[in-house]
Amino acid sequence: MSTDTKQRLLDGAIEAIRTHGIAGVSARTIAAAAGANQALVFYHYGSVDQLLAAACTVNAAERVERYAERFEAVGSLRELLELGRHIHAEERERGNVAVLGQLLAGAQIDPKLGPAVAGALQLWIDQIEPVLARLLRGTPFAEVADVPGLARAVSAAFIGLELFEAVDEAGARHALDALEQLAVLVEVVDDLGPVARRALRSKVHRARRKAR
Repeated sequence: MSTDTKQRLLDGAIEAIRTHGIAGVSARTIAAAAGANQALVFYHYGSVDQLLAAACTVNAAERVERYAERFEAVGSLRELLELGRHIHAEERERGNVAVLGQLLAGAQIDPKLGPAVAGALQLWIDQIEPVLARLLRGTPFAEVADVPGLARAVSAAFIGLELFEAVDEAGARHALDALEQLAVLVEVVDDLGPVARRALRSKVHRARRKAR
């Protein structure tokens, strides 16, 4: 029963964020969404902040696990972006985009939420990073690409686009199309012959040294 109640409170916390926004979340609104006594929030989690942190972590883990097999099946950067589009559409329909936005906003003013939100974002990065490493392996970009940094940039881009879409849906679609054009460019470069690939690799190395 205790485990069931704790799960209901976790679900209730996410639902309260969807319904009321982070500013409207309280023990009362969480308990109402969970169909439980609000005293149980403090009994099981100690505080509203600790319950929100736990809900953020558990919810993110569930969302990432839902798409894990699809990440493993990605065979090109274009497929990765297409999967990103699919995840974006599905998560927005489920209300999870709004939840993420509210948690990010909450973390700006409540330092207790910061580590949990950062950990939730890291779960997505941990899915994307090995996919990028696999897709770039053997390409002219493999030697110079900062894959961990690139994984964070991709994650940040999609998070930003999810929030941006709320105020400019057409602009967000345009930005996603631009990312797809970059993926096509990588594929074109990968199809170059060995001489052209060596020349490109040399130019990339020179450009990188100049940037330093």
